[in-house]
Amino acid sequence: MIKEVRIKKIQEYIDEKESVSLDELVSVFNVSKNTIRRDIQEIMKSGKYKKIYGGISVKHDSIKKGLDPFSERSVRNKKEKQIIGKLAGALVKDDDIIFVDSGTTTIEMFEYIKDKHITIVTNNIDLIMKCIPHDNLTVICIGGILERQTSSFGNINSMEFLNIYNINKAFMSSTGISITNGVTNASPIESKLKEAVVRRCEEVYLLIDHEKFNKQGLITYCNLDEIHYLITDQKPPLDFCEYFDENNIKVISE
Repeated sequence: MIKEVRIKKIQEYIDEKESVSLDELVSVFNVSKNTIRRDIQEIMKSGKYKKIYGGISVKHDSIKKGLDPFSERSVRNKKEKQIIGKLAGALVKDDDIIFVDSGTTTIEMFEYIKDKHITIVTNNIDLIMKCIPHDNLTVICIGGILERQTSSFGNINSMEFLNIYNINKAFMSSTGISITNGVTNASPIESKLKEAVVRRCEEVYLLIDHEKFNKQGLITYCNLDEIHYLITDQKPPLDFCEYFDENNIKVISE
């Protein structure tokens, strides 16, 4: 096994186990301890892991199990989110029926879709409010339980609701993504809705900034190979680029 492939597989193994010993890695990957030590040195450069006695583990802050308040997240990486919103908005055409997910990145699409004649299906409260003055925007609201931290509605019966509509483009958000654990989110109720949207829509667009790579939320709502387009503010890390190429996922960035 070539070094680059082995290191990638070791990273995936550590992500899955969260904490492993060097002896375990030697046994699983059938290489010498010196080789594993060198590989670990390379892996440590990502900043995602920390050394522990006799092994390596994922840093706790790289597994994001909760969400900061919406108001705090909305100003974080604002410029990057605006770039992503503009790129995503350009992909929306007149007469499209789109789903716009909740999130501080997807809301940035609004300025670039507000003058188009489209139908928007959404649980995003801020987007619904922004759409009210625009007669050209038909808005279908997914109601349900108010999720204050995401300024959105969560609906456990989302699949029944979504089956009524033929949505051709879904613009999704995420707490973080990883090759091993896919596209993740922090809210159980919201995750059910996101999962239903991904299964229902013709084309799935994932909108994330560069800080979301190699991060994990509490719940996986779809595998990474279930998305069709990834929209981000800069080129993804090499292992993600290889994965996207292998799985015919188109990356759109500035």
